Amino acid sequence: MRVSAALRRKIAQLKALMLDCDGVLTDGRLYCSADGVALKAFDVKDGYGLVQLREAGVRVAIVSADRAPLLERRAEKLGIADVYQGARDKAEVLRSFAAQYMLDPSEVGYVGDDVNDLDAMNGAGVAFAPADAAEPVRRVVDCVTERRGGRGAVREVADLLLELRRRR
Repeated sequence: MRVSAALRRKIAQLKALMLDCDGVLTDGRLYCSADGVALKAFDVKDGYGLVQLREAGVRVAIVSADRAPLLERRAEKLGIADVYQGARDKAEVLRSFAAQYMLDPSEVGYVGDDVNDLDAMNGAGVAFAPADAAEPVRRVVDCVTERRGGRGAVREVADLLLELRRRR
């Protein structure tokens, strides 16, 4: 991922990271069983990157327009307490999350992949998108990962943030 020196400084100052779920933590596909149960696949390496962020003192939150019990279970397994489901206004969720932890929104990074993430991305300190994000998103974010959503994009962001925080 190509990142300018100025952007590296902004990333290093982030104290929290908010992530969309579908298309970021997952590849965006839904697997449906014959009895109508929807399944999503999460990348274990992405999950470990989020655990490392938490352990380094970075707050992690997940926001989704969808409601899925399995997201709650995945977040719990990763130790992520801040999960916002059924979110129609993700920018308001970001502002509320920042206020709850006495952060300026500029101290929160946001990873999203589609146009319903744009308002939140515009309100965040740094906006990231997976390589396979929608074109309108890739055009306006600060950083596009080399990896796709649900396929290592989150780990790429986590590794970069951890590396830059260590260098401060």
